[in-house]
Amino acid sequence: MGYSLHYYDLVLACIAASLGLGAVIGTVTAVALEVAIAVLGLVAIGFIVHALFVNGPVDDTEDLAEEIELEDVPAVLSPMESPK
Repeated sequence: MGYSLHYYDLVLACIAASLGLGAVIGTVTAVALEVAIAVLGLVAIGFIVHALFVNGPVDDTEDLAEEIELEDVPAVLSPMESPK
């Protein structure tokens, strides 16, 4: 069974690459390390925003409108005790 890259795998790689590139640019050029990481950190934030809000982790927009029954919520996350 082979492994294939998915969208979110690429997003994680792009986040790491942008921050790593910021560190490299800040180290080998005259640009301050803090500035380079901050600017390319904004690029990383752009990848995160795209992954969460533009291409979100839902199959369809109708999934967002479905209500969940209390029995379907794990007990750890439920603010109320479920009847036994």
